[in-house]
Amino acid sequence: MNLSQEHLTVRTTCPYCGVGCGVRATPEGVQKAGIAGDTAHPSNAGRLCVKGSALGETLGLEGRLLHPQVREEDVLRQVDWDTALDKVANQWRDIVAEHGPDAVAFYVSGQLLTEDYYVANKLMKGYIGSANIDTNSRLCMSSAVAGHKRAFGEDIVPVAYDDLELADMVVLVGSNLAWCHPILYQRLSKAKEARPGMKIVVVDPRRTATCELADLHLPVKPGTDVWLFNGLLTYLAGIGAVDPRFVAAHTNGYEEALAAAALTPEEVAQACRLNVEDVLAFYEAFAANAKVVTGFSMGVNQSSSGTDKVNAIINCHLVGGRIGQPGTGPFSITGQPNAMGGREVGGLANMLAAHMDLDKPAHRAAVREFWQSPAIADKAGLKAVELFHAIESGKVKAVWIIATNPAVSLPDADQVRRALARCELVVVSDVVQDTDTNALAHVLLPALAWGEKDGTVTNSERRISRQRRFLVAPGEARADWQILAQFARRLGYAGFDYTGVHEIFDEHARLSAWRNTPDELPRVFDIGNLAGMDRAAYDALEPVRWPVGKDVFADGRFAHPDGRARFVPTPPRLPVNRTDSEYPLVLNTGRMRDQWHTMTRTGRAPKLAEHTPESFVDLHPQDALLCGVREGELARIGSAWGSMVARVRHGGGIARGSVFIPIHWNGQTASDARVGGLVNPVVDPVSGEPEFKHTPVMVDRFPVQWHGFVLSRDALALDQVAYWTKAQGAGFARYELAGRNRIGDFSAWARELLGVKDEDADWLEYSDRSAGVYRAVHLVDDRIVQCVFVSPRPDLPERAWLAGLFANDVLTDTERSGLLAGRPLRQGADAGPTVCSCFGVGRNTICNAIREGELTTPAQVTACVKAGGNCGSCVPEIRQLIAVVRAEAAETAAS
Repeated sequence: MNLSQEHLTVRTTCPYCGVGCGVRATPEGVQKAGIAGDTAHPSNAGRLCVKGSALGETLGLEGRLLHPQVREEDVLRQVDWDTALDKVANQWRDIVAEHGPDAVAFYVSGQLLTEDYYVANKLMKGYIGSANIDTNSRLCMSSAVAGHKRAFGEDIVPVAYDDLELADMVVLVGSNLAWCHPILYQRLSKAKEARPGMKIVVVDPRRTATCELADLHLPVKPGTDVWLFNGLLTYLAGIGAVDPRFVAAHTNGYEEALAAAALTPEEVAQACRLNVEDVLAFYEAFAANAKVVTGFSMGVNQSSSGTDKVNAIINCHLVGGRIGQPGTGPFSITGQPNAMGGREVGGLANMLAAHMDLDKPAHRAAVREFWQSPAIADKAGLKAVELFHAIESGKVKAVWIIATNPAVSLPDADQVRRALARCELVVVSDVVQDTDTNALAHVLLPALAWGEKDGTVTNSERRISRQRRFLVAPGEARADWQILAQFARRLGYAGFDYTGVHEIFDEHARLSAWRNTPDELPRVFDIGNLAGMDRAAYDALEPVRWPVGKDVFADGRFAHPDGRARFVPTPPRLPVNRTDSEYPLVLNTGRMRDQWHTMTRTGRAPKLAEHTPESFVDLHPQDALLCGVREGELARIGSAWGSMVARVRHGGGIARGSVFIPIHWNGQTASDARVGGLVNPVVDPVSGEPEFKHTPVMVDRFPVQWHGFVLSRDALALDQVAYWTKAQGAGFARYELAGRNRIGDFSAWARELLGVKDEDADWLEYSDRSAGVYRAVHLVDDRIVQCVFVSPRPDLPERAWLAGLFANDVLTDTERSGLLAGRPLRQGADAGPTVCSCFGVGRNTICNAIREGELTTPAQVTACVKAGGNCGSCVPEIRQLIAVVRAEAAETAAS
């Protein structure tokens, strides 16, 4: 890096998970930047996961929404900002005038910066006068919020990242830390390496990559976490592993919670489908270690009993005083980059800004006075799932969706589509043109993307970091807070004349301190000492954790009026919807290692598509046999709410009776792979969070006549193909295909599919009609432009070596022959499917290195081929490959 580049380097924050890693971005031309970890940021100390490392690949303008658009006669037409905002304001004003403020709503996102969130919340709750503003954080963290408020009196996460490293025991519940929060996994792994005596327990129905680090894996039956932790509470009380002084001085409700929890280890083992010896081992270890951190994530929260699961965990920490001290506490690990910041400003429909409560008149009055607003919402608004039902019924007639894609991500996603199709006014602020949700919008507004916008985010440990702009705003894109402020002024509201984002942060900070005294409206959330910053001071703000200069709950005082925490009785209950003969399996959904949400950002990065290029359904081989499906083939997965198609996989980590499908695929990346269309829409009665982890489903064959794939520099129209998925490669797109039609003339079919009309095109092909095998390559000036492979079987050639040919300016004769042969003719040319996305290292490369070097540890593999040397999220897979190769070697030696 030269001096001029160093001068341009900007310290910002990663836009993916809730770890909140610091990033150093160095602009390298239009919409390009070099990306590195920020060594000065306390969350990651310079480390980045593969998604963060690939951020530079996501900055281009392909597919960006760059100008306001209004739909007229079902066609989107580009307009100027005044036209678009006037239309929205006029129609919005008319709806409110005729039907009242509860006839309109905002649906926002944990992708927003805190300042954007603040303006949206202020506008809706304090000026329009409705609490109909909810967020996609409802889908991932609202059960944690509700559990915290019940136990502590306020939404407080009482753990910092350092506590993971200080703990003597870490329990991970419903958290695949290795894939979903890789930098935290690295920190935990290094702590375990330094102190091998540290105990790590993973509670998860699946054997995930995180289990490779665990001393004990408890594969609980889906939905039975409350049984497990109620049993733990009973066990701790039974053996006297209670801190009676802490319980007496700092809590209420212990006896009632204990009575509701009464379970023996044997009863727990039966309910959770575990070995009683493993249950006892977990209980004994928890009792023996004073410093215990219990980290929980979506596997706990995304449940119809999610709030009770959270409180069952918290109860076990309260009973032994394992909270408020270094190395101890219940730890909600947030999924989105600013889920916490959204909670600070009251982004949920049942909250007010600055951790004040909608249901408390004194809080409402205080916020209204501070905002000097004409109205204040006086009751909770509609939560996410019920909001879209209200839209479908006509109760809500206008909705503004910001930075999220609910037609993919919400449960019963087809219902969301129906609702938006019937809504009088659908406004979407987004950074991309084409999404499942945008297809239903009446007005599209171009927003700034990461790298272009300015503000703050708060991570899982309550640390506020700056997200700084390092790219010029493209087209007519504007910051979300600017769009909302301009809209508010059109509605005639004062209080939105901000000249810069620092003024919004200042107002947010001042509100946190407003009447925040022991005698008035005390809250733990207080960033008042960050108020008063001018633009320069705000720009220079270093990462800081709130409450600044204080430790949460260190003095044993909690946020309830009496200062005591609450034990919450959590009588166990089964999931609302059960399996039956029609839907005998339980669907669990979750994230993949290298993708994020609905892939509108990560889907642009070639290196992130290589590990898992298409959706899949992971199920136990015996269940697959009963369902009549085979590994590698396609299956249709159906529920009472919808269906989808995915590739069958046996990952080895699924118990009988369960299936797993990732959440990321959408209408732009697959023909029929939106798992949200299947998901059970039942919600937790306290938090309103949907049940993403327990949907009764059936799995059946999706019979096809042929399987195929295409690598193409040009986009393809695939409306007539029964099944397709699309993944971005380096200079090309990869399409996986399958069809139910019998192909008569392979050559004519392939040319039509690829759009090759020139009869004299450089076209190489191989056809075996009797076997149903066909291969064709389209070249221009000896450079590969497209290739297509077709077979009646799904076991087609590996794509990695073919993808590598797209980097060549000219194909050699050997490479041409290899294309027609369906395999590389040069030894070692096929690296195999990607294992390490950071360095692009394939499975074959790793396995060959293990064999040739007789490698026995992931560290040796890293030293040899670099795999696992960056984010470490592939290390569990490398361990598995070592085991497989060593077992093969032992078998060969024995024979």
